[in-house]
Amino acid sequence: MYHPPHPESYRDSLRAFLREDWGTQDWSTAAVPDRPMLARVAAKADLVLAGLPVAMEVLRLADPALRLTALCEDGQGITRGTEVLRIEGASHGILLAERVMLNLLQRLSGTATLTRAFVEAVAGTGARILDTRKTTPGLKLLEKYAVRCGGGLNHRLTLGDGVLLKENHLAAAGGIAAAVASARAGSPNLIRIEVEAETLEQLGQCLGLPEVDGVLLDNMSLEQLREAVALRNRSGRRLFLEASGNLSLERARAVAETGVDFLSVGALTHSAPAADLSLRMD
Repeated sequence: MYHPPHPESYRDSLRAFLREDWGTQDWSTAAVPDRPMLARVAAKADLVLAGLPVAMEVLRLADPALRLTALCEDGQGITRGTEVLRIEGASHGILLAERVMLNLLQRLSGTATLTRAFVEAVAGTGARILDTRKTTPGLKLLEKYAVRCGGGLNHRLTLGDGVLLKENHLAAAGGIAAAVASARAGSPNLIRIEVEAETLEQLGQCLGLPEVDGVLLDNMSLEQLREAVALRNRSGRRLFLEASGNLSLERARAVAETGVDFLSVGALTHSAPAADLSLRMD
């Protein structure tokens, strides 16, 4: 069971999406009778479903009287032709919500489907798939939920969820040691500190700092990743190693087999193709 964000956290966004789509008037819907109808949402391709509660909330906002029956669950892998949602009620309410509802369901299911492909690609290696903050403004919570539906993990939901000192933070602070000391002094005790390393020398610096909980290995070759894991293991430190940069689906397993703990993949939320679902009324 995957638990989506509470509807109150995204309901205002859905209202804004509906207003944007409606404009001043839906002349097409106004031209047809408003009568009781049955609509079915079905998959037109194999996919991992995500966003069904969100889709249902869009429909409720358009017409609270619509009767909705979910036939599948988020996180479920479904095949082409599978019916995922049944909608009964006034045709105008269904038509007013159709495009926004499908857009969100297709986008989130696309993210879940791509995430599942990455998760399956690294299965058995011990490495886990992480998302990044490369999300669509206004959809971050929902896109990160879709990653979870696909079996991935969320890196950070917000900037306040952890410390990640990247190259610009390190430059502003004057180096790794200074940045880490400042972060530890200024952040809550339970917040983990992760540092981005572009070289094995920088990883070595991190291994010498007990305040560092993890290291992001940025754009390293497979050989460098293997050496990074060996350095960490020889040090006796239990800090985690996260590989990032150029992590295509084809390359994912080879990266995971180097022994890193996590692979962070920006494509999950910024480049996943929309899944194919449709709504038909009768």
